[in-house]
Amino acid sequence: MRKTELRITKAKVRRGKSIQRYWCVIVPKLGGGRTRRFYDYTDDGLKEAETFLGVSKTQQINYGTAALTLSPAERAEYMECREKLKPYGVTLRDAVAFYLPHLKARNRSCTVKELVKEVLAVKKADGSSERYLGDLRSRLTQFATTFEKRAVASITGPDVDKWLRALKVAPITRNNFRRVLIVAFNYAKAQGYCVDNPAESSAQAKEIGGDVEIFTVPEIVALLENASAELVPFIAIGAFAGIRRAELERLTWGEVDFQSGLIQVTAAKAKSARRRFVKIEPNLAEWIRSYAARTGPVAPDNYRELMDTARQAAKLAKWPQNGLRHSFASYHLGKFQDAAALALQMGHTNSNLVFQHYRQIVKPTEAEKFWNICPAVAENVVAMTA
Repeated sequence: MRKTELRITKAKVRRGKSIQRYWCVIVPKLGGGRTRRFYDYTDDGLKEAETFLGVSKTQQINYGTAALTLSPAERAEYMECREKLKPYGVTLRDAVAFYLPHLKARNRSCTVKELVKEVLAVKKADGSSERYLGDLRSRLTQFATTFEKRAVASITGPDVDKWLRALKVAPITRNNFRRVLIVAFNYAKAQGYCVDNPAESSAQAKEIGGDVEIFTVPEIVALLENASAELVPFIAIGAFAGIRRAELERLTWGEVDFQSGLIQVTAAKAKSARRRFVKIEPNLAEWIRSYAARTGPVAPDNYRELMDTARQAAKLAKWPQNGLRHSFASYHLGKFQDAAALALQMGHTNSNLVFQHYRQIVKPTEAEKFWNICPAVAENVVAMTA
């Protein structure tokens, strides 16, 4: 098949009984065929046709045949876009390749409210613990309250930054919100609801590490001495086994094995979703031995009210955050000097966290006193009947 050439020809056009002559510029089309542009059959018309022919030949040389099919407005738009992209060293094709996924995500996207609902359903189906689901629900619902009807694909890093800073919370709390948002947007990204994760590009608050606060030996003694009989095991296991409060709330007496000297924290009840065993130290065994025949939960239904009463009676001015668990870790490391064993009992994957927070907090003499707190009359001990 003969290739169409860019050229000027003479054309005749019949209009009724008359025939009109024109100068005609033949323009090849991309993929085959041609288009024609007509000019008056005059000297001026010929000049216009030759001017158009010259411009078209230049465009064909510079940009190929495809450029000839563009209208003047389209060519002007192309040149404008090319000039704007030149400083960044990218082509118009690069820009299109970058922008298309965003358009596709925007068309496929859902609202933030719908995303939260979907993430919670998926995490529940995946077997996440109720505690984790509750944390997700609480934090994501707050986010959805602000961005309820916004498309997920339209949320930006600055949007997330502004929202996190407006929370007016402690740095660690703000970072916990950010962590949950990263989980949600990672899911959205995997589903094609957005191209990037805006939470990952948001700023992380600087956490200024403070000293870990623990109970002193006299404070633990006073707390146990003033606790009701129902509450004693809850406090003793928290202080001398280091089990987390949430895990203690779910612990049952069937998981306390007096014969083997171990407390089992099942995967379903552990924060890490991994089963672990915690050793019952001799003094803890003394505190809970009289409860060996008990069944059901270790924690009383009203343990919070009982704890407040015991705290007031013991005249404790303040309650350190995670005080019982931190006390266990600090005194354990002070006496046994075994970070690896302590990390295993506390449910940590390695001993780095133990060294980071608990090293050199407690002197060996104080640790010795702590592990001798027993329900019997003696120096540095509590006198109490469970």
